[in-house]
Amino acid sequence: MAFPKIGNLAPAFTLTNQNGEKVSLKDFRDKRNVVLYFYPKALTPGCTTQACGIRDSAAEFDELDTVVLGVSPDPEAKLQKFIDKHELNFDLLSDEDHKIADKYGCWGLKKFMGREFMGLLRTTFIIDKGGRLRHIIDKVKTKTHHDDVISWIRENLD
Repeated sequence: MAFPKIGNLAPAFTLTNQNGEKVSLKDFRDKRNVVLYFYPKALTPGCTTQACGIRDSAAEFDELDTVVLGVSPDPEAKLQKFIDKHELNFDLLSDEDHKIADKYGCWGLKKFMGREFMGLLRTTFIIDKGGRLRHIIDKVKTKTHHDDVISWIRENLD
């Protein structure tokens, strides 16, 4: 499946967060930019590096009027453990049936240690306050992800 087209409205979604509360893209419409980042699995090294970078940049995201939402196929309880263990300060959303990952084109064939399997492809989508998809990062560097996203927002969004 292909990524949604830049410039179009981002695909709508409603998912539950780590507390079982529903979070929808429309909740942020006309209020905040949204960084929607898909990551493969909570509590793994690369995903932890990525999440902690975002955690440590919370003030910058807030200054840019931007909310960050992490999405993975993990159940809510695992997301809460991830938040508790690493003191994460943003919502993580559960997409166990990967329907939203499918909508965003980031559920697909992966290769690891000679095996091929279907899984979540680490991808970030930057959505403006009007709900339009403005940028896609599909070659995510977990160590610099937060800086890469912040730089793009500073240069391209009001």
